[in-house]
Formats: sequence, C-alpha cells, structure tokens
Amino acid sequence: MKSQKFDENYATITPRVFLLGLDMNNIGEILNSFIQQSKTDNLKWSTYPKEYLDLNMKVSFGQGVPARVSWISFLAPEMQTSNGFYPVYLFYKKENKLVLAYGISETSEYPQTWPNEVVNNHKKISEYIDNPARYGDSFLYKSYVPNINSNKVDFIDDDNQMISNEAVENDLKFIINSYKKFVSMEIKNESSPISQGLFYMEKQLEDFIIENWNNTEFGKKYDLIEEEGRVISQQYPTTIGKIDILAKDKKTKSYVVIELKKNQTSDDTIGQLSRYMGWIKEHKKDEGVKGIIVAGKFDEKLKYAKTMVPNSEAFLYEVNFQIKEYK
Repeated sequence: MKSQKFDENYATITPRVFLLGLDMNNIGEILNSFIQQSKTDNLKWSTYPKEYLDLNMKVSFGQGVPARVSWISFLAPEMQTSNGFYPVYLFYKKENKLVLAYGISETSEYPQTWPNEVVNNHKKISEYIDNPARYGDSFLYKSYVPNINSNKVDFIDDDNQMISNEAVENDLKFIINSYKKFVSMEIKNESSPISQGLFYMEKQLEDFIIENWNNTEFGKKYDLIEEEGRVISQQYPTTIGKIDILAKDKKTKSYVVIELKKNQTSDDTIGQLSRYMGWIKEHKKDEGVKGIIVAGKFDEKLKYAKTMVPNSEAFLYEVNFQIKEYK
C-alpha cells in the first residue's frame, strides 16, 4: 500500500463515461445502454461506472458467452456479487423483463441476508417468473418491460402502463437507501460478518501504515509518538474514543490526528476528525493540531465537508498486488 496526496483540483472534476453517446452518470441512460447491449454479443463492461450513489457498481453480460440473465449490482464494502446481498437489476432476456430485486448471491451463501421486512413482504423471483434462468431466490421489488424505439429504451409495467425515467430512478434510490440503512446497522453490530470484515481491512491498513511509517508520505513530515520505547500512536485512547493514529509534526511539534475513512458517511468522517482535533486542542493544549483523512477514494461530499475543517488534509491509499513465483 502507498499513500498519495489528494489533489483537490482534480477531484472537483467528475469524469463522465460515454457509451454510444450516452451520459453514464444517469441511471436512465445506464439502463438504456445496458438493455441494448444485453441484446448483442458484446460482453464488455469497462465503460460503465464503477460507483453509483456511493456503492460499488458491477455489470455483467456473461463470461465467454452471453448470459441468459445480464445484471447490474450495487454493492456495499465487503460484498461481492458472488457472495453477499445487494440491490440488483436482472434482465431476463427470454421473458424481456427487467427486474429490480433484493439480490442474493447464488455462488456462495452469505452468513446474513435481507431483513425480515423484505423477506416476508416480497415474493421471490421464482414466484414471479416461471422457471427463471437464474436468481430465483432473490426478492422482487419492481419489474419493467423494456421496449427499444430508435435506440431509446422505454419502460412499461405489467399492465402496459408507461413508466417514467423519474419513477425508475426513484425506485432504485429507494432500494439503495434501504440497503444502506440495513448495512449500516449491521456494521454497528460488531458481531456481524460485514463489521468483522471491515474491521479486518481497516486494521490491516493501520498496521501497514505504522509498520512502514518511514516509507510513507507521513514519515517524511511526522513522527510517531513513543513512550518508554514503545509506539503508542496507534489507536490512541481519548475520553471520547480512540484515534486511529496520532503523530507529531517534525517541525512544529504539534499533534497530527490521522483517521481512516471507514464504512461511514463523509459527514461522519469529518465529524469524527473534528471531535478528535478538538479533544487534542483542549487536553493537549495544542492550538496547531492538524487533521488528516486517509481513504481509498473521495467523493464530492467529503471534499466540501473538509473545507469546513481548518488545518486538515486528505490522502489516498493504493493497494498494489504482486504475484511472484515461489522458489
């Protein structure tokens, strides 16, 4: 892993990805392209967005040969399409049905699933489509019938009523927001598989930064805090919680609060950083305390929120994997 200074000027530009002249930041146009491509032998997905509404977005048209059911999944951290539960679009080609579903992975059975309010109040896809090609155990939220007219996809419902793009977008926002709330509750539950997985990844990143301190950007400007020959910077205790990493500026000797952006909102991240900076300012009598956020990615919300916290910076981390022959 390596840290990289966050370039705010670069971050203000949200890149648009175009496919067949379409704006791929808009779910209506994403679906427009997705449906049309699903009816071809083109299996390429790299032009589609990698994120949507702060969730990871995955697209598949098949592997090697076109799939009978193409899909778009929206995933929380630690979830995979093959191992997890998530909102998903499933396009059943034979039936010409686009289903927005409470998705459940088929490849591996995840230890947890959707809450009872979903399971008890929504029919399975296998109850809606006779002998579905795949994903019959996922739960139906909405279904649409796509019609292609002059390279434009329109949607109607099962009663042949037109469905507006706004309605389609609102349907997706609803299921995604419900998903986020449920996953957030599971993260707060320390015994849940989601929480345990995130804790493991965050702990690994913390450990890496501490163990490789002198080789990071941090080591050039800041010192770890030692007490009786032992580093006490990691998970530094305060009366309001533990700071991920507390360091000191080599030149000014002021404290530096370093927080990893965990699976939380940008506002939560900024709020947490601000609280710890305030605690250090009061309890360590340090007017020059600095705050740093470390994240794998940054969104526009975090960029603007950070402007309200003086003397703060942001860093990106990258993960590099190498495979070497064992000899």
